[in-house]
Amino acid sequence: MVVLAMREADGQSCFENKQVYARYWLSVFGDRVISKITGEEIADNLPEFSSARRVKLSNATRNRYRSFIMRAFSLAVKSGWLSSVPHISTQREPKVRIRWIEKDQARAVIASLWSDWMKRVVSFALLTGARKGEILSMKWESVNLSRRIAVVTADNAKSGKARPLPLNDEAVKIITSCPRDSDYVFAKNGRQAAQIGRYEFDKVLEQLGISDFRFHDLRHTWASWHVQDGTPLMVLKEMGGWEKLEMVNKYAHLSTEHLSKFSGTVTFLAQSEDDDQNRAPLSVVNS
Repeated sequence: MVVLAMREADGQSCFENKQVYARYWLSVFGDRVISKITGEEIADNLPEFSSARRVKLSNATRNRYRSFIMRAFSLAVKSGWLSSVPHISTQREPKVRIRWIEKDQARAVIASLWSDWMKRVVSFALLTGARKGEILSMKWESVNLSRRIAVVTADNAKSGKARPLPLNDEAVKIITSCPRDSDYVFAKNGRQAAQIGRYEFDKVLEQLGISDFRFHDLRHTWASWHVQDGTPLMVLKEMGGWEKLEMVNKYAHLSTEHLSKFSGTVTFLAQSEDDDQNRAPLSVVNS
């Protein structure tokens, strides 16, 4: 059953995390007949601490363990090994964290970064909403500047599904400024970069007084700007490669345009004033 889940996860950016989940559940239920495992047992065995550092796990992380084994059970049902999936309630999670910056702050960040490579990487993230792994793994063969598009391949996409990445004028300019000394667009010193310049990024944020901001928040910033400028949520979902609309709804509160255009549907005061002006004045004198 776990093998099915790992086979499905092969090539996904979260593959290493799922390996951790798989090892954990095998250590718990490895010698059990899967049809005998109950939802109550799974809930009771959700990990409370990380095995490596003995750090207490958040409910969000425990839900990732839950999602993995639930997916494994679902695949077992599809394969005819089981007739049903046991029910396991999710752990309550805190409200979704959305951290974004204004455009003038973003310009200040890019101007303050001291390496051209980081300037290009951060700018591209803000212009396209691409994830860090998608940027660092992007190859020239996946870029078509004449069509103004780059392809996030299935191997590099978080969802495991390929998707097009539209490129605007500024994103095209960023890509054309990248040296072609490697198969990778955002190569560093001729080789694929394994990580961003985290020290440089964090130091610049500190100097600018921008707190509680991570590289992934550049993606939140890109999405927030789109919503504020009127991009429909369904369009944003496709552009950002989110699997479910619920993942995009967290940005909905940043724009009221989709509400205000319907606000004129119900009115009554203006009509009342017009009626008052056209109505003949009342008189107590018989003519």
